[in-house]
Amino acid sequence: MKLLASLTAGFAGAIALTALHETVRRLRPHDAPRMDVLGERGLRKLLRLEDLPQPCPQTAYSATMLGDVLSNGLYYSLVGSGRHTLGRGVALGVLAGVGGVVLPGPLGLGTAPSNRTPQTQAMTVTWYTVGGLVAGAVARALRQRRYPRRRP
Repeated sequence: MKLLASLTAGFAGAIALTALHETVRRLRPHDAPRMDVLGERGLRKLLRLEDLPQPCPQTAYSATMLGDVLSNGLYYSLVGSGRHTLGRGVALGVLAGVGGVVLPGPLGLGTAPSNRTPQTQAMTVTWYTVGGLVAGAVARALRQRRYPRRRP
C-alpha cells in the first residue's frame, strides 16, 4: 500500500508539472521553459547513438510527453508515504529544477530551452518545485486518510 501511495503521489506531481509546463509555454512562448524541446533533443540523440530511425515531430513530441510523465512520476514518488512528505517534495522539486537549468548544456542538449532568460531559469525551478509540492501534498493526504488523527 505504501508503494501505491508513493507512486500515486509521484504521478500526481508529474502530471501537475507537465500541465503547468504545457500551459505556460502556450501563454508565454518568449520565455517559458521548453522542457519538451530538451526531451525531444534527448530522444533524438539516443536514437542517433543506436542508429535507429528518427520519429516524425508529432511522434517525438508524444514520446517525450510520455517519457516526461513516466520519469518525473517515478522521481517524485521518492517523496514516499511517511512523514515530512511536503519537505521531501520541495527538496526533490528544487533539485530537479536546478538540474533542469544546469544539466542540459553539459549533456549536449543546448541551454536555451531552460536557460534563455532569468525568468526562464526561475520558472524552471519553480515548476519542478510545484510538482514536488503536489507530490508531497498528495502523499500527505493519502497518509492522513489511511491514518486519521485521533482526537483526545
